[in-house]
Amino acid sequence: MTLTPDLHARLKRLAQVAQKAAIHLQASDQALFEEPMTPERAESMGSDTERSDRLEAFVSRFSRLQDMLGDKLLPHLLAALGETPRSSLDNLDRAERLGWINSSATWFRIRALRNLMVHDYIDDPRVLADALNSAHDFIPFLLSAARAMHAELEHRGWL
Repeated sequence: MTLTPDLHARLKRLAQVAQKAAIHLQASDQALFEEPMTPERAESMGSDTERSDRLEAFVSRFSRLQDMLGDKLLPHLLAALGETPRSSLDNLDRAERLGWINSSATWFRIRALRNLMVHDYIDDPRVLADALNSAHDFIPFLLSAARAMHAELEHRGWL
């Protein structure tokens, strides 16, 4: 398929931003999880500016990468393949069939976790620790999706 110059430029830009977001998320993940996340540690985040900043950076970067991949790069990549982007569920199901993500159901679990961490102030340290540990466990999934979409773009010579 021949890409329009606008779509090609947009794909390249989105791929660059996603790659940068993945690198920053990895750095935030390493910084926040330099020691295990416990309810006690989660509770202390509010009174320690450095830890609070690490928490904020991690949550923001986790959300940014998930949004970038699912809401921006994926629909544009599907369009470049000549497909009509559809609902998030349909796009993610298609990404799963193409091997870019392991599971659309897992993607929606990540989305729910993202919404919890971003939109709800979590005042229970156990809930916060559980949410952060779950997000930490999902990092390989998101990074794998980013690599798979990037590899598809490279394979097609679009980068």
